[in-house]
Amino acid sequence: MNELSLFWFRQDLRLSDNPGLLEATLKGAVVLIYIHDTNPTLHSKGSASQWWLHHSLDALQKQCKGKLNIYSGESQNIIEDIVKRLNISNVYWNRCYEPDRIQQDKTIKHFLKEKGVHVKSFNASLLWEPMDVLKSDGTPYKVFTPFYRKGCLQTKPPRPPIESPSNLNALLDELSIDLSDLNLLPTIPWDKEMIQTWKPGEAFAIQRFHDFLDDGLNDYKEGRNFPIKKNVSKLSPHLHFGEISPHQIWHKLEELKNQNSHNTYDIDHFQSEIGWREFSYYLLFHFPTLPFENFQKKFDAFEWQHNQEFLEAWQKGLTGYPIVDAGMRELWRTGYMHNRVRMIVGSFLVKNLLIDWRKGADWFWDCLVDADLASNSASWQWVAGSGADAAPYFRIFNPITQGEKFDPDGSYTRHYVPELKNLPQKYLFAPWTAPASILQQSGISLGINYPKPIVDISASRTLALDAFASLKNNA
Repeated sequence: MNELSLFWFRQDLRLSDNPGLLEATLKGAVVLIYIHDTNPTLHSKGSASQWWLHHSLDALQKQCKGKLNIYSGESQNIIEDIVKRLNISNVYWNRCYEPDRIQQDKTIKHFLKEKGVHVKSFNASLLWEPMDVLKSDGTPYKVFTPFYRKGCLQTKPPRPPIESPSNLNALLDELSIDLSDLNLLPTIPWDKEMIQTWKPGEAFAIQRFHDFLDDGLNDYKEGRNFPIKKNVSKLSPHLHFGEISPHQIWHKLEELKNQNSHNTYDIDHFQSEIGWREFSYYLLFHFPTLPFENFQKKFDAFEWQHNQEFLEAWQKGLTGYPIVDAGMRELWRTGYMHNRVRMIVGSFLVKNLLIDWRKGADWFWDCLVDADLASNSASWQWVAGSGADAAPYFRIFNPITQGEKFDPDGSYTRHYVPELKNLPQKYLFAPWTAPASILQQSGISLGINYPKPIVDISASRTLALDAFASLKNNA
């Protein structure tokens, strides 16, 4: 006799390479569910992530031919109700690795087993399970290179991707709600440019990956530093929501290596970036306070500045430093920021303005379509110098020289800071150094239609070095 199974979609909004989904379909009919969890202990999604989630669920609903059941509430209560009402025999899901979700999963799994329900979870989002990669003494790695080179690459290789279910016999639940009832979309049209920039969903994730292989992989290692070039995959939101799996990406890259169709140098570097994503999840798994506590406890004594005016100028892209302002405006308009520019704006907030990295992480969380608790927390702690394998405190990105080096013709900066579009390249990244006549000819009035620098870059660097050095002396 066929049994009725339940599959719980979460950060795996795809049909291909979905081990939990495939297992659920093998037993017969399946109830496919997605729960917009309202449990206050879980990290609620930021505005840009909610926008992406709506469109990703819409795409998945179409793939499931309208048979995806959607709910809003606390996951445990909803799953308990569905299992009881529909007489579910088996429950499957793919694991999440955020601390609160791990605890939630344990609670739900325990309840279901007590009720005699067969329940099983799978790994669908990481190449290596965090609990399986440890140093020889049984402790977790704290530095990326040995974690990746020794802990990951010298162990069991990532499993190959699996096919989509061949027979998806999905059933509708009469208590399922409409996607629109989740109210994920903005009430005012701030998402206009995001709609033009992104296409959520599994089909578009796979297309973006293949476009990157065709147009962006060659010269990736060097080209990825230049925000105007195509040498970025922009797969991070697709990966976060599970519209494509790291296994699909990894094995395609291994295939290209064997075909000698691309530069192995670039492939290896792109794979190491996938490794950084793994490392972020690894750190969050083993050190669950990563999103809100300094990884290096000496930073608890750091005296952050609480300057709301500076913080808002940074958020709005009105710092007076063009490459910083370009990045922050790209973030606001598109829900994304180029990785090199993320490092520049992060360094500026933490080390030139001396504002707590958690303030930056909160803003990114709300504005990024690829907002990811593991990557966001680990990256901000890295740039602050407080994290594992962190940038040293004396590494302070100079926004003037960074702009000159990585936006050499100014096209990226001029696109997002059009007030400066007529300013000669010589002065683009330091407009205050331009003669008054040049500013006038360029239509720029500093302090009126483009801000003066909110801090002096040299003086703020000195203050930061002194502040960070005091931590070292007191450690």
